[in-house]
Amino acid sequence: MILTGATVARSIDPVSIEQVDLCVENGRITPPANDSAHRERRDCSGCLIVPGNVCAHTHLYSALARGMPYALEPPEDFVQILQRVWWRLDRALDEDAVCASALVGGTEALLAGTTTLVDHHASPNAVDGSLDAIEHALGSLGVRSVLCYETSDRDGQAVATAGVEENRRYLQHVRRESPPLARGMVGAHASFTLSDETLGECAAAAAEFRVGLHVHAAEDRADERDSEARYGQRIAERLDRAGALDDRSLLAHGVHLDAHEIALVREKRAAIAHNARSNMNNSIGRARIGALGDQVALGTDGIGSDMFEESHAAYFRLREDNLAAAPGWPLAPLAQGARLAGRAFGEPLLGTLVPEAPADLVVLDYAAPTPLRASSFAGHWLYGLSARWVRDVMVAGEWVVLDRELARADQAELAAVAALQAERLWQRLDEMPAHEFAPRGG
Repeated sequence: MILTGATVARSIDPVSIEQVDLCVENGRITPPANDSAHRERRDCSGCLIVPGNVCAHTHLYSALARGMPYALEPPEDFVQILQRVWWRLDRALDEDAVCASALVGGTEALLAGTTTLVDHHASPNAVDGSLDAIEHALGSLGVRSVLCYETSDRDGQAVATAGVEENRRYLQHVRRESPPLARGMVGAHASFTLSDETLGECAAAAAEFRVGLHVHAAEDRADERDSEARYGQRIAERLDRAGALDDRSLLAHGVHLDAHEIALVREKRAAIAHNARSNMNNSIGRARIGALGDQVALGTDGIGSDMFEESHAAYFRLREDNLAAAPGWPLAPLAQGARLAGRAFGEPLLGTLVPEAPADLVVLDYAAPTPLRASSFAGHWLYGLSARWVRDVMVAGEWVVLDRELARADQAELAAVAALQAERLWQRLDEMPAHEFAPRGG
């Protein structure tokens, strides 16, 4: 196939812009073909083509929570948000709700130009096979994904053991089958819900399969207080002691990492998934993005998968504190998220549109009102581009969105199924009391 007439962002970090027809063959970007006259063509005149966005940390299981009823006392801090909202929701999930959530989240991701999701899943009453269900749902839509199960001791030893085994089982499946659009990590919730034994098992599984640990780290002060009270050290030190902090690790949030921990994380080359809107929504504080350096990627923590919106919010939040933050700042963490996913797939060119790169791309029907070139691209990204311009989306050389509609599924049918599953989920949620697990240390 040849995509004709577009302005193409070959790379967003560093920015590389060309006026070029884009050739796709066998799922990859290729040099111009000698037999171009005989190839299928897609007219992209006046459009901008960019690499598909990557969401480096999300929770697809929260996709059916939009507008759900809430009858308990309002939470007063982050731990109560978990106890009264999310730890009730995840216990109410069954396999059907897990599938519906993945379909909703995957649909919204593609329509917003996000082609890869790094998901962190939890369903304590439906652990076994849950990652297969998510892989199947996302694969049916054409979403690329990196999956893990959120291991935790908060629901007891049996569920913690099941979480470790679900990660191991899924990684064995990936090793054996090598699914075209899915890879795995080892998931763990957060230090304050992980015993030394469970954390050690997660670290051992990650080492065995040569993948990273995907874990919430210092999202709230309560996480750090618990680690200091129980183990006499802060979270990054605890992860490092367990062998769970290396260049494959993915730490979500990192808001309350201190200077020593940041230095340790940078030394180990672990990635940090920054989730600006979630941090604001939960009132947990501001991550020290400048200090964390070039290891920062962007995620949503389950607030959708629109990386245009997330990157805008992250930039303006940073700009509020630092007027020197340049408009090009969001492009680096977006590209870092693509490198993170590319490493999981063994695709170092993922997130670019250069020859041999996977053909994961977004066609934006964006008529730039001012010159669009490498020097002005960041300004267009921040102040012009958004999900509303997404016309077509391709993943691994296959169209998954065409003319603003899913190419491989019926959106109306998916929405109807999701509404039914949401009603069932909400009914079960009414029967769920607030979770009793709490961190130590106040």
